[in-house]
Amino acid sequence: MIKLDILSDPICPWCLIGKRRLDAALAERPGHPFSIEYHPFQLNPDMPPEGMDRKDYLETKFGGKARAAEVYARIDEAAQESGIEIDWGRIPRVPNTLDAHRLIHWAGIEGRQLPVVSALFDAYFLESRDIGDRDVLADIADGAGLDAAMIHRLLEGDAERAEVAARDAHARERGVTGVPTHIIAEQHVVPGAQPTDLWLRLIDEITEQLAQ
Repeated sequence: MIKLDILSDPICPWCLIGKRRLDAALAERPGHPFSIEYHPFQLNPDMPPEGMDRKDYLETKFGGKARAAEVYARIDEAAQESGIEIDWGRIPRVPNTLDAHRLIHWAGIEGRQLPVVSALFDAYFLESRDIGDRDVLADIADGAGLDAAMIHRLLEGDAERAEVAARDAHARERGVTGVPTHIIAEQHVVPGAQPTDLWLRLIDEITEQLAQ
């Protein structure tokens, strides 16, 4: 198997779009060689623990309502092309995602990382749930086959908080400035929400190389 490391944030729309495009390629190549692991990268590492009102956040981030609307029009177009219908008006807040990344870490230990990552994206973008809320995170864990009560207890403490933040910082030190970022075999970086066709070509090339 070939390791495919993915740096991502569950409130990043391009990460959701990139995941759907990659998932489509993996579905077309069920014998693909990738072993996938997700790694933490917070779009907003300085976000207050309680999160922010989404409208205020976007206007601050993009320098006004008009610029935010322009940016998100492009995002929405790309999302719809990937079969994703997002009702942006139903998403009231932008959460701090440190706890979500802690959940992704624990899910990886239990071999349930991929369903948890998918559920986090769906919860935030499609169900308008607050994935900064620990009750919501415990419910997502339960839906993925994890022990919800144990996850809730862990979230109430500081377990892996420093480790997840350090992994995020390490990625930035290595030059990662945005997500999604994909790293193939710890060597080759594939940045951004790449189209399905590109992933299909990469899978075919790697499969051919492995066969030789």
